Amino acid sequence: MLKRKIEEKLNRYYKDDNARILVIEGARQIGKTFIIRNTAKSRYKNYIEINLKVDFDGFRMFDKINIRSTEEFYNTVIAYCRKDLGNLHDTIIFLDEIQVYPHLISLLKPLRDENKYKFICSGSLLGVTMNTPSTFIPMGYIEEVKMFPLDFEEFLWANNVSQIIINESYNCFINVKQIPLSYHNLLMKYFRMYLMCGGLPAAVNDFLLGKYIKVEETLEGIFNYYKIDASQYDKEHKLKIMNIYDLLPSYMENKVKRMKVSDIENKKRDFNYYLDEFNYLLDSGIALGVKAVSNPIFPLLTSKSKNLIKLYFNDVGILSHILLGNRTVELLNGNLNINLGSIYETFVAQELNSHGFDLYYFDSKKVGEVDFLINYNKILNVLPIEVKSNNANYNYRSIPKLVDKNGNYKLSMGYIFSNDFNITTNNDITKYPIYMVMWLKNK
Repeated sequence: MLKRKIEEKLNRYYKDDNARILVIEGARQIGKTFIIRNTAKSRYKNYIEINLKVDFDGFRMFDKINIRSTEEFYNTVIAYCRKDLGNLHDTIIFLDEIQVYPHLISLLKPLRDENKYKFICSGSLLGVTMNTPSTFIPMGYIEEVKMFPLDFEEFLWANNVSQIIINESYNCFINVKQIPLSYHNLLMKYFRMYLMCGGLPAAVNDFLLGKYIKVEETLEGIFNYYKIDASQYDKEHKLKIMNIYDLLPSYMENKVKRMKVSDIENKKRDFNYYLDEFNYLLDSGIALGVKAVSNPIFPLLTSKSKNLIKLYFNDVGILSHILLGNRTVELLNGNLNINLGSIYETFVAQELNSHGFDLYYFDSKKVGEVDFLINYNKILNVLPIEVKSNNANYNYRSIPKLVDKNGNYKLSMGYIFSNDFNITTNNDITKYPIYMVMWLKNK
């Protein structure tokens, strides 16, 4: 069983009888159902799992439930699972794929008020449902938690990398000191592995078994699942969503990676025309959005958006599979003589997103483009980040202009992540090995 960071959150929830109902949201195939099932089963004598998508496609027992009647809901649960319910301390009811019945989200308020049993919910398109105006969200009664594919640290755990090496990597990042070369080489080896298979649990498990061809098949299947999910929309929206998703690889290979809305349907449109489609991709968790800002000031949310956006896949393994096909295995030995910039950027976007950062970028004629900007609460300032798939012996012209104390923006520091082994700071700009982005966390 893959160790996941969310386990700690789940175990705290199970121990707290007064906690708000936990609602786990995230993309399909990231391991939500598996981790909830395994942690809850080990703690509760009476574990009840209801896949509401299966019910929706079948008898629809939960379709017409009166949301003002918890008794009707309990009776339906008993009829569905054919077993008696216990009490708060020995019974947990797991409502999986709750997004198919939005009225049940409203029912969570009276269920929490009664507090007769423990509840936990999840859904693969829950973010879309929760952001639909017609869905009543019982604020104060639920706690929404986002889940993601395995991040790089979780991938290291899965591969049984020594915790001593992981901890030393963290110490070197925090203290800006050189990491031992042997540790660096090992972490770069696993970094290349991660680029190949990504963090989707099914692909990681295939990789751990040495089934590299199966990894490719798994990633192809998940990529297609994500496109199929768009079919819940009407024909007009569905086609536009699928067009945008299919365009992502081509934009990843462009020097300018922001989405050109005129390419979606080969028509002259503005950004707002496709707002619903962009929101679907972001709310469903299958794409990561990096929004443009007109001024890199803290907090970034206050900087007026240019209505420009870069989109990345939610998992670097999917992008590697699409761009490289059956050549992804060559990532392991570094034999690919191609620019891996888009793959490296996707890795960084995935890490930052899973660690709680909203993602932005900045582009101007005077400065150039900075790959990522984040609100870094540790310094109460904007942190600019550049990513390079080669070593750090590169003429970085953008970040120095943002960090320059005599310049227009006067940001306090900047980070550059690359293949380079050396960890150095010069003029408040620190260069780190690419894998150390895993230590940037929004806490």
